[in-house]
Amino acid sequence: MRIILFTGKGGVGKTTVSAATALRCAALGYRTIIVSTDPAHSLGDSFDRRIGPEPTLLQPRLWGQEIDLLHQMERHWGKVQKYLAALFAWRGMDGLVAEETSILPGMEELASLMQIAYLADSGDYDVVVVDMAPTGATLQLLAFPEMAVWYIEKIFPFERKAMRIARPLMRTVTDMPLPEEGMLDAVEELVKDLNRLERLVSNPDISSVRLVLNPEKMVIKEAQRAFTYLNLYNLPTDAVISNRYIPDEVTDSYFDDWKRRQLVYNELIDDSFAPLPIFKVPLLANEVVGLDALQQVAEAIYGQQDPTTIFYHGQAQQVLKEGSDYLLLLPLPLLDKHDIQLHRGIHDELIVRIGNWKRHISLPQSLISREIAGARYRQNQLEIRFRGSH
Repeated sequence: MRIILFTGKGGVGKTTVSAATALRCAALGYRTIIVSTDPAHSLGDSFDRRIGPEPTLLQPRLWGQEIDLLHQMERHWGKVQKYLAALFAWRGMDGLVAEETSILPGMEELASLMQIAYLADSGDYDVVVVDMAPTGATLQLLAFPEMAVWYIEKIFPFERKAMRIARPLMRTVTDMPLPEEGMLDAVEELVKDLNRLERLVSNPDISSVRLVLNPEKMVIKEAQRAFTYLNLYNLPTDAVISNRYIPDEVTDSYFDDWKRRQLVYNELIDDSFAPLPIFKVPLLANEVVGLDALQQVAEAIYGQQDPTTIFYHGQAQQVLKEGSDYLLLLPLPLLDKHDIQLHRGIHDELIVRIGNWKRHISLPQSLISREIAGARYRQNQLEIRFRGSH
């Protein structure tokens, strides 16, 4: 079983790359399903076919599904949402506003991601390709179950017992809506589902996240931030797809400035995402719609390679806590040891130089305001120490 998740800024061609990958997997004999968790579904447009909320056969061994967000929300969050809406309404909030407020930020995207675990567990597919919503932030929500499971195991049983005792008494003194057993069961089941999903997508032998970007400054910066958080939450990233670069054979002078800028941005991509492999997809002459065009994209990305290959093993960067300090660890095998130079870039960026090697790193929020206390290179790994408090 392989799960391949594609994420990136909106408009970079993420759906096209996802569809091309799924098409190649099916052609190689894998039972493949491609699912879209993006509320603005465009998967059907890529295949030039109507794709519904249930798996739709597109061609032999290939299915597509555009997840019904409302159905997933009702399935995983329905009872909890109804209770919260009733509680907000009791506090005087307008009914419609109460219903909207009862949906936690990110819960819609997370509910759609839960379909991944269902498809993986069904046994009907060898490969699940996921066209993610246009942000890497959705994946940060997968860190929530670790905390929630601890809460349920350590504290929740006592609160449930207390609620059973207190509920009859409280109903005599207040008309505030009280959580019923069914709602508490729903919370517990929700956290278990999230925990199962988290274990699945963080398993590097099963799942890989692939970043899709264009050789443009704003797009690269957002991909850097997504890459940082993917590493921070131990979500395995194994490749970057740089889409829509202008190929050398385009000689029209109109594109000369674009090509010069892309040369600079291609270097920035290399500096930002090494040691991940970077696959380049040229800007095609025609719109990428339908099977023939998608096959052309798949050929450009993978050549003769199997898309289910794990293209990179291990973490490209890691953050560890050591006392009151934090260590940013970068694996750099076989690097000649020279003077290490660290420079703060704009906003959240750190630029690291060792000899001719350079890396642009988008720092997580917990490190931005901390002072850099030094760096050293040992055992094929660069250690950068951050000291001080926020």
